[in-house]
Amino acid sequence: MKDAPIDHIAIVVADLDASLALYTQTLGFSVVYREIVADQGVETVGLRSGDAVVELLRPLDPGSPVARFRGEAPSKLHHTAYRVDDLAAELARLTAAGVRLIDTEPRRGAHGNLIAFLHPRSTGGVLIELCQPAART
Repeated sequence: MKDAPIDHIAIVVADLDASLALYTQTLGFSVVYREIVADQGVETVGLRSGDAVVELLRPLDPGSPVARFRGEAPSKLHHTAYRVDDLAAELARLTAAGVRLIDTEPRRGAHGNLIAFLHPRSTGGVLIELCQPAART
C-alpha cells in the first residue's frame, strides 16, 4: 500500500442536488459517474478532481449508518479511499500487521470496483477504504 494513490474522497451530503450544483456549476468539477449502490444504501456521484474523484454520497434511508454519521450537518467527510492493485493480498498483509478490518474479504462497490474498509480504531479515527478498480475491457 506504500505510496498508494488516492482513489476518491467521500462526502456524505443531505441534499445531493444542491451539492452537485455547487461542485459542477460553481466549482467547475465534471461528473464521472452517478449510480445507486443498493447494498451500501447510497446514491453516489463521482466528480473528477485531477487523478482522483470527489464522491458525494446521499443515504437512501434516513436511518442508515451513513445518514446517522452525517447527523444534522449538511455534509460531512466520510472516508478516504486509496487505490491498490491486489486488494485480497493487501487485506492479508494488514491483518498480519494487526490492523482491524471492517471487511475481511473484498466486496463489490461502485462501478464494479472491489472495496474493503479498515476500522477507524486501527487508523487513528479515520475511515479508510481500499479500492481495487474493476478491470476495464
